[in-house]
Amino acid sequence: MTNAHHSPALATPVRRPVNLSRRGVLGGALGAFVLGVTLPGGPLRAQGAAATITPGTRVRAFLDIRPDGTVRFRSPFIEGGQGIFTAMAQIVGEELDSDPARFEVEGAPPGPDYLLIGGMRFTGGSMSVRMSYETMRRLGASARVMLLQAAAARLSVPVATLTTEPGRVVHAASGRTLAYGDLAAAAAALPVPRDPPLKAPADFRWIGKPVPRIDVRDKATGRARYAIDLTVDGMLHAAVQHAPRLGMEPGPMANEAEVRRMPGVHSVHTLPGAVAVVASSWWRARRAVETLSVSWTQAKPGTAHAMPADFSSDGHRARLMAASGDGVAYESDGDVAAGLRGAARVVEATYDAPHLAHGQLEPPSALARWNADGTLELWCPNQAPEMFQTAAASVAGIAPDKVILHSPMLGGFFGRHFLYQTANPFPQAIRLSKAVGRPVKVIWSREEEFLRDALRPMGVARFRAGLDAHGLPVALSAVAVGEGATGRWFGRPPNGVDSSAVEGIAGKPYAIPHRRVGQIHIDDPAIIGFWRSVGHSMNDFFYETFFDEMADAGGQDPYELRHRLLANSPRHRNLLEAVADLAGGWRRGPYTHADGSRRARGVAMASPFGSEVATMAELSLRGRTLRVHHLWVAVDPGSVVNPAIVEAQIRSAAALGLSATLVEGVVYSGGVPQARNFDAYPVLPPDRMARVHVRIVESGAKMGGIGEPGLPGVPPAVANALASLTGQHVRSLPLSRAGFV
Repeated sequence: MTNAHHSPALATPVRRPVNLSRRGVLGGALGAFVLGVTLPGGPLRAQGAAATITPGTRVRAFLDIRPDGTVRFRSPFIEGGQGIFTAMAQIVGEELDSDPARFEVEGAPPGPDYLLIGGMRFTGGSMSVRMSYETMRRLGASARVMLLQAAAARLSVPVATLTTEPGRVVHAASGRTLAYGDLAAAAAALPVPRDPPLKAPADFRWIGKPVPRIDVRDKATGRARYAIDLTVDGMLHAAVQHAPRLGMEPGPMANEAEVRRMPGVHSVHTLPGAVAVVASSWWRARRAVETLSVSWTQAKPGTAHAMPADFSSDGHRARLMAASGDGVAYESDGDVAAGLRGAARVVEATYDAPHLAHGQLEPPSALARWNADGTLELWCPNQAPEMFQTAAASVAGIAPDKVILHSPMLGGFFGRHFLYQTANPFPQAIRLSKAVGRPVKVIWSREEEFLRDALRPMGVARFRAGLDAHGLPVALSAVAVGEGATGRWFGRPPNGVDSSAVEGIAGKPYAIPHRRVGQIHIDDPAIIGFWRSVGHSMNDFFYETFFDEMADAGGQDPYELRHRLLANSPRHRNLLEAVADLAGGWRRGPYTHADGSRRARGVAMASPFGSEVATMAELSLRGRTLRVHHLWVAVDPGSVVNPAIVEAQIRSAAALGLSATLVEGVVYSGGVPQARNFDAYPVLPPDRMARVHVRIVESGAKMGGIGEPGLPGVPPAVANALASLTGQHVRSLPLSRAGFV
């Protein structure tokens, strides 16, 4: 792995609107006094270094302080619109005593210093802040102590007589001050303290405050550089045409000679499962590759991940629906069978949700350059630098320490930029650059992106509940049917359960005496992957919608029943009360609004990624035209770093959740997705978006995630409100499939 801590001359200036030539890279940051150590030019081998490095402890791997006092911070996590660079600047800046507005943040290169999540690094699962909070505080505090020690030596005074204010060390007795930029070089030579003192929360300047996003100006002025914006000297462009179905390979190209003569075309190539044209511009490459007439060979029997020619969404859904049995148990309390036998009434329902595309704004891309020294340089949008470095090395046939990976800011991701090699262009860029002997940037067109996206899996869940004579639930059995993303990419124990297939169904806080959650694993032939809130995105819909069906069958108000079953869980009960208060009180409906529309409300709870969420929706219905007017979301992440970012993340997650609830769904027929661009893959338009109201409840519990928790409660809250209006529970997403528009 490369450059665990590296000189500024080796930094990738992706934030600068300039050509990334070698001259430009080397000239970008020279002259800074660096709170860091300049390494030799070659990359560090993680195998040797990792054994002696405790991730997150070496200040020099993370921080450079320049003469003007600005701080360059290498973030262990990648910015993709979720505000992580700002949060990192707040946390480190708080303990360093440096204004976050003075930070310039970039994604750190692969290296053992940044493996902060159980020896790994991964931006996703709403883990970045909550998994690194204490480590980043200690890192900033260590740097501050080093600066104080350097100042004490400079001023010939005891360290205890010194304090700091933002960006400078202060000796109050003499009135002297020293700027951090003047102390950085001396501080860099000092050992990192083992146990630096941390601030008391009451003294925080920036943590817990709505600090403005540090990336807003660059994004608003067009200076922000994404992977698709980057260029290097001598670069060529490439476009691809994938096989219609996974597992097929390119055969003869009838018009290859004609395409080679098209303007700007450099060369034509066959790749695993695709063909590519390399040209002087991407537009010329795309026109040429789309002109190619390719004969595609059928997948051989037994080909891994080959898509059957007869695969369809309807057929796969029917297969999941037909699966019988209780599956492998994941959670079991009490005796569900006895509880169901003794129940006064048994309620049953089966739910399903479709494949979903990511549909992020930034098209997939990758830029590869083979260097004269045998190293491979790769600019690649990603959520896991070390994983991508290792995978790139495997594709290239070289050692991982020969891969120099740059991780640009992401133009949104939602789980899209994970290591899906068949759904990612970086292997193509590596092979094409090797073939032509020049740097090559590959960009997928929207059509190729939709053809090869790693989708949220399709899922089905079956429920049975037993009610007593008073309509209260005494037993609940749930069986999730399908395949989870975690099991697909990280494996699952033999005859075990994939946690991502049952999250949102298992672990519910309601006091039901007898409970069992199981899974029936059925392979999903599509490329499946992580989607915002992963299994919670559909499983909370399944469970919380069934909860309302169960309440209706027992003659119970769904809000009051939740409140009653949460009597022994004050954190959840308080959150439920908070969302009702935010909405001006609970009123299920139907009722007549002041504008004359008939409205109703629905409510749902979710416990995703270490946070707790309560969601309420209000909607109206005119004929089959459904309008969601309001979404109220109360979120308890334990504690927060930046409430403004929390609110923004809840709103964006709610928007994605509402879009998935109402209109989104990938439809397969004949082994291929029918939508190949946004004209055929509906996304919620702005005029159908609800107003989102957010309340943050800081309970003081262990810090939870925030990027994804705002999504899972939206589908069931909306579906439950719709059931109040129509008297019928919709059990399948999106609601447009049931004719609601």
